[in-house]
Amino acid sequence: MNSYIAVGEGPHRVIVLHGWFGSARAWAPLVECLDRAAFTYAFMDYRGYGGSRSVAGRYTMDEISADTLALADALGWDRFSLVGHSMGGMAVQRVLLDAPSRVRKLVAITPVPASGVPFDEHTWAFFSSAARSAEARKAIIHNTTGQRLTSSWLDAMVRHSLENSLEEAFAAYLLAWARTDFSAHVKGNPVPLKVIVGANDPALNAEFMQATYMRWYPNAELQIIADAGHYPMNETPPLLAASIESFLNA
Repeated sequence: MNSYIAVGEGPHRVIVLHGWFGSARAWAPLVECLDRAAFTYAFMDYRGYGGSRSVAGRYTMDEISADTLALADALGWDRFSLVGHSMGGMAVQRVLLDAPSRVRKLVAITPVPASGVPFDEHTWAFFSSAARSAEARKAIIHNTTGQRLTSSWLDAMVRHSLENSLEEAFAAYLLAWARTDFSAHVKGNPVPLKVIVGANDPALNAEFMQATYMRWYPNAELQIIADAGHYPMNETPPLLAASIESFLNA
């Protein structure tokens, strides 16, 4: 079973999936803002990340989904909601397709859509270089947060990423989230879904969500957090916690 961090003891059970630069521990700023009496959260590490760095894998969306369901089984959770950030936003949709009767609600935070993300040749080469380059990781985080945050904060984000991901896994997950496409299978899905984006995220922004998630899911709603970029759990954790839990409580 993949490693995870458990938070809370409430009746509404939630599995949380991190992004490409994240890990279960990367959600720490958000954890302090959560309602532990109403919810029980399980923050899972993917294979090759965090506490599961030593667990070998194929590093695919299908594998993340299977591991998520295995975690739910181990916890004895028949039904649960899902929260996913960035590539985790794509992964929660894969879990939904694999076990639709078990998923209550989805929250997708600055998420990759089920169609993946189109890259031109130059951008693909730059993102691919991030597996080995701390400078590339820092530039990506800087750009996706609107080039407005401090260098020290960016360095801390990069340091967490380097310490909590295997190079092999990091490189493989880029292929998984950018070049996987199962969008044809999610269109029309009735699951209640909330999409949350940061106003300072230049790529996975509200316009992109309107063209993907909001067209595909009839019961979707979209919220823009004005002071956030691609990492609301690190940039605006109290606002993000309120957004997530108000939707899950509704």
